[in-house]
Amino acid sequence: MSEQSRSTKTRRPYRMTARADQVGQTRTRIVEAAVALHGSVGPARTTVAGIAERAGVTRLTVYRHFPDDAALFAACTAHWASQQEMPDLDAWLSETDPVMRVRAALTDLYRFYAEAEPMLTRSARDRDALPGFIRDRNEARDAARVEAVLTAWPRRERTKSRQALIAHALAFGTWRSLCLEQGLPSRTAVQAMTRLVSS
Repeated sequence: MSEQSRSTKTRRPYRMTARADQVGQTRTRIVEAAVALHGSVGPARTTVAGIAERAGVTRLTVYRHFPDDAALFAACTAHWASQQEMPDLDAWLSETDPVMRVRAALTDLYRFYAEAEPMLTRSARDRDALPGFIRDRNEARDAARVEAVLTAWPRRERTKSRQALIAHALAFGTWRSLCLEQGLPSRTAVQAMTRLVSS
């Protein structure tokens, strides 16, 4: 094998790796730009042109990486979630006493809501602009949270009214009303909602 052939083979993997790194960095910039816009102006007002401008790429580059909204939203939600301390249902379920479980769930959720408020507010406002699979996933997640709290009670006490009260207490809108709009400390809101659900 000639010296030139060996040199070409050595350079080619390096160039391919560098190219892959560049593609990955571009993709990350696009996702981060989209997440930032979703959290500031909201999903409904986020445009491909806005994402491209913020990421420093062309609109065509955005479409090349994400050919449709579903692909972009899937990447954005995964990236955003990876940067959050998400609610921990396993920790809730470790509490066997019903009152302790609802208090643990509310404390964990209200902490998360306070930390993630800008994104959650704009996503709730722009719910209809979210892809169907995101809305379905959010509804399934909310139902799982309610079920996790409700099952701490004996079966005979898992009434329709208690289920409704749990769903109300766990909702982002409830935290927003009590803590953001009315100014209650999270701890006070947790105590009030725990009493409501447990009565």
